[in-house]
Amino acid sequence: MSEGEENLHVPASSQRISEWVAQQLLERIARGELVPGERLPGERQLAEQLHVSRVSVRAALQKLKTQGFLTAVQGGGTRVVSSAGAMDGALTEMVRVKHANLCDLVEIRQALESWAARRAAERATPEQIEHIGHILTAMGQTGRDGKQAADDMDFHLAVAQAAGSPVYLHLLATIRDILGQMMEYHHTEPFALGKEALMIDHHRAIYEAIQRRDADAASVAATAHLGWVLDRYNDMRRKAEEIATPPG
Repeated sequence: MSEGEENLHVPASSQRISEWVAQQLLERIARGELVPGERLPGERQLAEQLHVSRVSVRAALQKLKTQGFLTAVQGGGTRVVSSAGAMDGALTEMVRVKHANLCDLVEIRQALESWAARRAAERATPEQIEHIGHILTAMGQTGRDGKQAADDMDFHLAVAQAAGSPVYLHLLATIRDILGQMMEYHHTEPFALGKEALMIDHHRAIYEAIQRRDADAASVAATAHLGWVLDRYNDMRRKAEEIATPPG
């Protein structure tokens, strides 16, 4: 019997089985065992895990879809959702039309990701630290043109997972699309021109601090990396304005 099965509680006789199943799934989401974007096991597997009928599982999944916690996957299945959607699209547009909004987002990332790096140093499992290290190794490999942005995103998501906070994972999911666009930009010219090695060094500093269990150093490294990103945005904006402004 698995650890999850050992912790199961038999639903009260007055409680509908499907409601109990929904509560079990919500608790998994709250504990971070099911994260935004993750596909749930199939109905049969969930029924076996929870020792209930597939009819009860199906009713529970439908309830959670109605409440906005789950959504159907094209081709079959169900996945966890977050409060992204329209909010992410609106945020992307806000950042696109005003440079100050982009800088605000980076500063907010500084606060969030420095906290996450600190938590990861304190709470990451050895397996999670090893996973972050593997991603860092991939980032430094040659011949991965076009994959740097995906590696970068994977690194930040792995640190988020290692922080062990379902709340943080859901916050990150809310801005995941705009984060992905930022990562893409960070690995294209002119932003990345001559800067790839430096960015890898930034990520290595975060990883090595987490590996040492040095929470202060991990937080400082994450803050420093995003501080550099912010400075880079501002430098590039100033250069663009100089080019656009004709001589007096």
